[in-house]
Parts: sequence; structure tokens; C-alpha cells
Amino acid sequence: MGQSAFCMEVKKRNIAILGSTGSIGTQALDVISRHPDRFAAYALVANNQVELLIQQARTFLPEVVVIANESRYEQLKEALSDLPIKVWCGSSAIEEVVQDAAIDMVLTAMVGFCGLKPTINAITAGKAIALANKETLVVAGELITSLALKHRTPILPVDSEHSAIFQCLNGEGNNRIDKILLTASGGPFRTYSKEALKTVSKAEALAHPNWNMGDKVTIDSSTMMNKGFEMIEAKWLFGVDPEQIEVLVHPQSIIHSMVQFEDGSVMAQLGQPDMRLPIQYAFSYPHRLESGIAPLDFVKLAQLTFEQPDMDRFPNLLYAYEAIRAGGNMPCILNAANEVAVSLFLEERIGFVQMSRLIEQAMQRVTFVKKPLLDDYLHTDQETREFVKSTYRNLQSINNVNK
Repeated sequence: MGQSAFCMEVKKRNIAILGSTGSIGTQALDVISRHPDRFAAYALVANNQVELLIQQARTFLPEVVVIANESRYEQLKEALSDLPIKVWCGSSAIEEVVQDAAIDMVLTAMVGFCGLKPTINAITAGKAIALANKETLVVAGELITSLALKHRTPILPVDSEHSAIFQCLNGEGNNRIDKILLTASGGPFRTYSKEALKTVSKAEALAHPNWNMGDKVTIDSSTMMNKGFEMIEAKWLFGVDPEQIEVLVHPQSIIHSMVQFEDGSVMAQLGQPDMRLPIQYAFSYPHRLESGIAPLDFVKLAQLTFEQPDMDRFPNLLYAYEAIRAGGNMPCILNAANEVAVSLFLEERIGFVQMSRLIEQAMQRVTFVKKPLLDDYLHTDQETREFVKSTYRNLQSINNVNK
């Protein structure tokens, strides 16, 4: 088939970007700007960064913009009053906009638990999901995958590791997966001792050696919770058991993940550590488009190395395996505890290793539900957040008394 015939067959996709002002959202808009004949930013959704959202809206002229923080609504509406753009606000507006009949695909790039309900609404509305919000599958993987199957909604992974696995499985049909090899950079503290980890700073934790990500994901990477979440995601996306997912530390971040089949063959996907590649592949699937990203120069690659993760120094990865094996609402507890702990660390109220301690205590103490429904997930999320905040306050009180 000639190139002209290919172009004629491709329908322009209207995309809703949930989290347009974040790291994934801004890179997604860069992809759209490179291929305006293939993609349109139909809806832009942000949490709090109203100035950047205004700039994006004036550049991409979406049909609708939504700001989650209702206190920023008037500023947003006034700034866009000269343009024919609908301006909405609040969580209910986010849950509504993803159901718009004109939308073809929803990029779920909102950080944290708040991405769950909009993703559910998008799935039930039959929208293709470009999944960048890993917490959605971590918290409610069984619910999300069953809804996607019921509504025949494709879920296209945007995380570089899951995109790599997805690409490795293309064309493999029903060939049985023996093992998924999930690669991890190891983060900025890969070589630190347990003692050294006690004194690392927020600035050090945010200095990722390879990837450009938002603050929360960068901290998750430094604790290896990000890899734990990705392991749980892989279980649901590819229908494998946790025991079939092996995490490998690969500091160069060139091999994004691998799949080993039952005959011993291993398929790997390699590329530059640039999130625009998996974002664009999700948008354009099953086609590949020019990206403007330099291809790998294998002559210049000095070495590709691998090592086992150290779950003693980085117990969050161990907790993720424990959570998915326990099932029920335990991954929801894991996620909520982590979100609060990371927030406390970013506010410089707790140290690096205290994050893991708070998560462990939450997993031991918060109410366990074996077969949760959506309301159970919502209640678990709230109960866990309150538990972790209360535990932190109690620790502060004890510390103040001992001073």
C-alpha cells in the first residue's frame, strides 16, 4: 500500500487530555503539535495550573477546558472569554467531559486516585483509553479490566515499560508468556546504603538520572514504588501472575522492557528514554509515525547492564508484591498510603525512609476487604489517607514531647 493510500485511510483522532499541564500532558501536546493532521486536542483538563492551561487553550483551541480547582474557574473563564471554548470546573465536569460523543480517545494522565472515576466514565462511554495514570489499575485493576472487556474498550498503555511489553506482544497471538522482564532505572539512589538513604533530600530525590517526569512520579521512582505499581499494572494489562513478572534494574533505560516466551526466546523493545515515543504510539496505534526523536546509535552505547533490585533498601517494591498477592483492596491501601507519604515528603515533613514505614503500617492496620466494589475503593482510599495523616500527627506529638 502506498503512502498516499495510508494517509487517506487514517481518521483524525479527537483526544481528551486529563492532566494536560503535567509532564505527560505537555509531552502529549507536543506530539499533537507535530501531527496536527492526525490528532486534535479536543478537551484539556488540569488540576491547578491555570496559567499554563490558559496558554495551552489559546495554542490548541480545544472544544472545552476543565479546571479541577473551582477557585481558578473565574480566572480561566475570563482569560478565554474571547474564544469559542467551553470552560468548566470541578470533578463532576471532568467525569462528564470524557463522555463527549466527539472524543475518540482519552489520555488519562492525572496523577493519583483522582483519575479512577473519569477513567471508568470514559470506558463505559466506549472511549479508547491511553493509560498514563497507573494508580487506576493499581487501585481497581479487576474492576477496570472487566469494564473494558464489557464495553469493548481498548486500553493502550502509555508507561514506557508497558508500551514496550505491548509492542513485544504484537503479532504473537496466543503464544504463552513465560515471564515479563520489567526494567527499572534504579533511580537516583541505586547505589546508596540504607544509612545514606536516611538523609537524602527532596532535591536529590527529584533529580532523576534519565527521565523527565512530574514530582510525584519522580519520588515514586526514587523509592521504587513506581516499579511496584508498574508490576501491578502489568498483571492486569497482560493477564499474568505476579510471579511471572521479574523486575530488573537497568540503569541506562535503553531497553524499556522484555517478554520471555515458553520456548526461551526473549523479545525486547529499545529506544531513547523519551516519553513522547510511547505517548505517540498509543495515539497512532496500530501505525507508527515520525517522532523527531533521534534513533539509538548502537555504536555509541558503551554497555547495557542489569542487576536485581534490592528490596531491603527499597521495601516499597516488596510491599507492592505483597499487596497484589493479598488482592482485594490491599493495592488501594498501598496507593493511598503512598500518595499521602509522598506528599508529606515533598512538603519536607518526613524523611525518605519514613515514607515506607507509613505505607507498611497502613497495610497492617487499615480495614481489609476481600471483594471490594467501587464504593469500597472510595471508602478505603479515605480511611487510608486519614490513617496515615493521623499516624504522622501522632509521631510529631511524640517527637515534640521528647524534645
